[in-house]
Amino acid sequence: MLAYVARRLVQSVLILLGVSLITFALLYVLPADPVRQIAGRSATPQTVENIRRQLGLDQPFVVQYGRYLLGLAQGDFGRSYLQRTEVSELITARLPASLLLMAGAIVCELILGLTMGLVAALKRGTATDQALMVSSFVGVSAPQFVVGLLLLYVFAVRLSWFPIGGYGTFSHLVLPSLTLGILGAGWYSRMMRSSMVDVLRQDYIRTARAKGLRRLTIILRHALPNAILPVIAMIGIDIGIFMSGIVVVESVFGWPGIGQLAWQAIQRVDIPIIMGVTLVSACAIVLGNLLADLVTPFIDPRIKLQ
Repeated sequence: MLAYVARRLVQSVLILLGVSLITFALLYVLPADPVRQIAGRSATPQTVENIRRQLGLDQPFVVQYGRYLLGLAQGDFGRSYLQRTEVSELITARLPASLLLMAGAIVCELILGLTMGLVAALKRGTATDQALMVSSFVGVSAPQFVVGLLLLYVFAVRLSWFPIGGYGTFSHLVLPSLTLGILGAGWYSRMMRSSMVDVLRQDYIRTARAKGLRRLTIILRHALPNAILPVIAMIGIDIGIFMSGIVVVESVFGWPGIGQLAWQAIQRVDIPIIMGVTLVSACAIVLGNLLADLVTPFIDPRIKLQ
């Protein structure tokens, strides 16, 4: 176990280095000039060059990237060009809100997706099965901003059950979590249905039925633990999906997370913030996948980490 974790951590560090290199290279060749954003339109060429020199943006790519890696090794994500604040402080202030939203979204998608998939598998070939699968397809296909605006109109504007936006209470969390969860629920329901249908055909399920075990016992004790294994691996992948979709959802609901911070940084070409949010998101994806791999053997002891 320790050797496996150590090897995966080394691989994770290499992945993060690759992500940082690609992101830094893309921002380096970006046509937009962050110095112009800082200096303003009325700045003289001399002022622009002075700012560029102060920020070190006049140096070659290798020098800039090397200096950035050196700062990362010391836990320094850099300083925001426009907000004049350490990137680590900005991300630390916004990260709890994003993690809370991500946790709420995962709970929503698991409850909706696993329930829909389980019912569809047990009602295979019926109208209920078809209706649930069509609903999951619609949920997967619908753009997140459309789902978010629709939920806001119905539950916040028309019914007044939830606030239109903001952050701080459980009621503020429900609609944005549901918006993110609907997309994942569609994938989970389809995967859960396929996995459960396959498990229900296995010999040990037939043996359990032959022994006279109750149907509920067979499903919960024998079928569900085996059918749910592919779903666990998807949770780690979902972190990456949420990190990309969370920008839209946070903007729609006014949620003060790192998605909104990233969107503002992209508009202003604030490179240190963009790099910091990208690396934090990449860390979340890597750790999420590692955690999913470590949890799987505890659910099914037949699976060994190699």
